[in-house]
Amino acid sequence: MTNTGSGLLGRLRKILAPALFGPPALAILPALTLAAFWLGGETALLSMALGLPVLIAVAGGFTKQGGGMARDSVTGMLLRDGFEHETARIYEDCADTDLRSAVFVLELDDYKELADRHGLEAGDRIVRHCGAQIASVLRQHDTIARIGDSRFAICLAPTLQLDLELCIQLAGRMQTAAEEPVPLDGTSIYVSSSIGFCQRTRAPGKTGSDWTGAAVTALAEAQSNGPGGIRAFSVDMSKRIGTRSNLREEAASALESGQIQAWFQPQICTDTGRVSGFEALARWSHPVQGLIPPSAFLPALEEAGLMDRLSQVMLYNSLVAIKAWDAAGVQVPRVGVNFATQELRNPGLAGRIQWELERFELPPERLCVEILETVMTDQPDGVITRNILALSEMGCHIDLDDFGTGHASIAAVRRFNISRIKIDRSFVMKSDQDPEQQKLISAILTMAERLDLETLAEGVETAGEHALLAQLGCGHVQGFGIGRPMPFDQTLDWITAHQAKLQDTPVIGRQTP
Repeated sequence: MTNTGSGLLGRLRKILAPALFGPPALAILPALTLAAFWLGGETALLSMALGLPVLIAVAGGFTKQGGGMARDSVTGMLLRDGFEHETARIYEDCADTDLRSAVFVLELDDYKELADRHGLEAGDRIVRHCGAQIASVLRQHDTIARIGDSRFAICLAPTLQLDLELCIQLAGRMQTAAEEPVPLDGTSIYVSSSIGFCQRTRAPGKTGSDWTGAAVTALAEAQSNGPGGIRAFSVDMSKRIGTRSNLREEAASALESGQIQAWFQPQICTDTGRVSGFEALARWSHPVQGLIPPSAFLPALEEAGLMDRLSQVMLYNSLVAIKAWDAAGVQVPRVGVNFATQELRNPGLAGRIQWELERFELPPERLCVEILETVMTDQPDGVITRNILALSEMGCHIDLDDFGTGHASIAAVRRFNISRIKIDRSFVMKSDQDPEQQKLISAILTMAERLDLETLAEGVETAGEHALLAQLGCGHVQGFGIGRPMPFDQTLDWITAHQAKLQDTPVIGRQTP
């Protein structure tokens, strides 16, 4: 008897919940109240006032979602088990009805680097703040949980109206909320986030877990296309993600077969607007799976001990590109190639680079060697120091990458003959809106000017950030707002189009005599 009553109550809730809690009901409730008073007077109004709470109670309106389940100690949100329980319930509620729902999975980009830089306590504060911001844009009966260090899952309460466009809009609202600046020790920390989601009507499998898994798959697809991505689940995503499990075995052969090539991201001078260089970035163009991001194959190459071989491929591709640009009559002053710590430990690195430059008949100043700031803070051994100094004395430019994320001293900057510092994207993000970010950038630029160092800002995504950096005196900029990484055969068209835009563009940087 109890089971029968529970089943009847559950069916009633399925019918009543969307009618009482959906947006249409909230919109017409004032009109219904007025109509009741107009047609039946005070008696009808009183009956409605007493009857409506009863209907809401029957529909589960006063039932707290996830009550009694374990919660995260940092955010107070449900944990994975509680979320799976709620999604399973909502999955069944939407079965064989016209109700609609969706699961969203949001993850903060670069959270590990932020936690390493600012400490675990600061990491908890960032997660707590972002979680609260996401919850603020949700409805009362939507479910939110923390299912990872910086990963949140959201399941929407069933409703009658929920299409793909509404899901995309809601994902954008969540993303905007999560990326609100986080106050931390007198300054503001900016984060970006990626989101994947799956509508109930497109969920694969037959369980709530399959539904959540589809949203996680969409998140992986969003993350593979750069920070700040939003992707809706589709069946072909599962095929792509599944086949990537074998990438470790394929990566080595792909490197030798030429599938892994250098793509080039443009850098421009803020004084003139002209191209001041390109950075070579490894990209894998798989014949079946398409473009595979570095985050998927670089760890495999590192585990296989092939990073030195990768740097050889990147260097060769870069020098070939410089010769091709020269032959086409376009001016590209230099190309940056990244070298990790283990590559800089190769005693023959400087000699090999010199040999390659001579083979291509290129002067050393056309090559920019990029090293991470951590290389100087990890107490580099004698081989690393000797290689960097030898490359500098040879005439190569030395760029200090991701500046501001480590603890490089001014003495180390001078000792390694650094030519240019690359300001990390965490300082650049929202800098045109945040005075605190502007102060940090100004301090870095002032230091660089006193040390006679060039500067380049990474991660420039908007015209406002570009304009601000130019006004503050940053010499060069790079980022998606300037140009995305592209294969060599697209660079000539990009340069031509960029030069055409310069003819009608005012100069916004500081003028040099």
